[in-house]
Amino acid sequence: MKLEAPITPCLWFDGNAKEAADFYVSIFPDSKLGKIAYYPDTGKEIHGMDAGKVLTAEFTINGQPFTALNAGPQFKFTEAVSFQLACDTQAEIDYFWDRLREGGGEEGPCGWLKDRFGLSWQVFPAMM
Repeated sequence: MKLEAPITPCLWFDGNAKEAADFYVSIFPDSKLGKIAYYPDTGKEIHGMDAGKVLTAEFTINGQPFTALNAGPQFKFTEAVSFQLACDTQAEIDYFWDRLREGGGEEGPCGWLKDRFGLSWQVFPAMM
């Protein structure tokens, strides 16, 4: 069996999914913001979100689709999942390292960092 659609990572955020999508799209070339969906007037007793608040923000980085989901504070990112970013030059490493740390990101050991949303990245030379 072959899947026709790509596998899309869904990233859980606590109220700042659109901000995160805008942030990632601003960093990576060949990226774009996609459809934005909003919480409806109904169902607040289930999801607890106000009508009109962003529910999901779709975005694409280098052809890879992502969905940013505003779903509340129940879950946080951990290092159990990270995105690897293999760079060809030191200039690319420096660019992505600096940009992903903007606004409160944290450095980690051996090319690891957390961006301001808590998502872990591994920025390293492609030859490794």
